[in-house]
Amino acid sequence: MDRRAPAPQPAGIRPIRTVLVDDHALLREGLRSLLDRDDEVVVVGEAGSYDVALAEVAHCTPDVVVVDLKLTAGTEYEGLRLIREINSRYPSVASLVLTTFLDDDLVVRAVRAGARGYVVKDVDTTELVRAIRTVSTGGSAFDPRSAAIVLRTVSGEHDPAADLTDRERQVLKLMADGKSNAQIGQTLFISESTVKFHIRNVIRKLDVTKRTDAVYVASKRGLI
Repeated sequence: MDRRAPAPQPAGIRPIRTVLVDDHALLREGLRSLLDRDDEVVVVGEAGSYDVALAEVAHCTPDVVVVDLKLTAGTEYEGLRLIREINSRYPSVASLVLTTFLDDDLVVRAVRAGARGYVVKDVDTTELVRAIRTVSTGGSAFDPRSAAIVLRTVSGEHDPAADLTDRERQVLKLMADGKSNAQIGQTLFISESTVKFHIRNVIRKLDVTKRTDAVYVASKRGLI
């Protein structure tokens, strides 16, 4: 966690408030040093773990969070969980992946978690600032390699969400209405265990880990 005041900015410029999340302090320091040279970006916080990152986002109210996928003492790719949680709690905050890992599955999972961009760590400072600027204004920023993966996915990958049954969509709609499992069962005249079965299927098909995320993702994708 970092509480240093940002460097003064030229009058008339509203810099992009950015939080850096990487488990290597030395890398964060180097990245901060590079970004601090650019008038468009101001680093307002740093974190090396999932919990500290969420605290920093709550405290600093950033425009963009630059996230590595692998965080110390976390699950295999805890950065994905962090992106999903930020997207759920703070939908106005853009997440940009900056990582050494690049493969089809990770890029797709990051996008599904809510990342607005994905770049690898060999990107130069100019391109990184451009990516931060783009996601801060609601756009998407992918380096050529990750963009190619996204394009392949859009053009050819089957979307499991399309396999939601009518009953699963009914359950999802009632979840969005704030109904409990028991209330959903009463409404649809099915048992609570059957409701749980449908909810597990919905969570799996939407590639999330909990029901609140399922409702959020479904609403963003126009499924409910």
